[in-house]
Amino acid sequence: MRKKMLIVCYSWSNGNTKRIARMLQKDTGADMVQIDTVVPYTGSYDDVVQQGQEEVRRGHQPEIRPLDVSIQDYDVIAVGTPTWWYTMAPAVLTFLHQQDWHGKTVVPFQTHGGWPGHVMQDIAAACRGAKVTCDIQVKFDSNGGDRLETPETELEAWAEKVKALL
Repeated sequence: MRKKMLIVCYSWSNGNTKRIARMLQKDTGADMVQIDTVVPYTGSYDDVVQQGQEEVRRGHQPEIRPLDVSIQDYDVIAVGTPTWWYTMAPAVLTFLHQQDWHGKTVVPFQTHGGWPGHVMQDIAAACRGAKVTCDIQVKFDSNGGDRLETPETELEAWAEKVKALL
């Protein structure tokens, strides 16, 4: 029996994380949802970067909009996040802490501009009870832009490994 897969991502700014999520969705046929905060981030890029840094420092978990799916209906859940101050975006932390991960397979992926930090370890720690596998760190240009620097062949190989889980 084929396993059922869900891709959950949070994406802000250039939409780089969403771009990787859509690529994985195309390759796997998985369902996909996006995490959104109840109160959107506003202001300039620098304003949001400063707010994000403060939220990460405090361990803040912003309220997120309910998803229209339940992860309990899925076997494999890919979780994507941009890197915010060496860890996952606070909205992703909120999402992870709201779930029961026992018996699930989690495929973490992150986007970053050259400083991947400890995102993968943090996701694994937040998904207690899950099997965490096939993680990938996807690098974009360090100027906060949308130029992919990780080779496409690396992303294709990753997608093939994820497909093998299904």
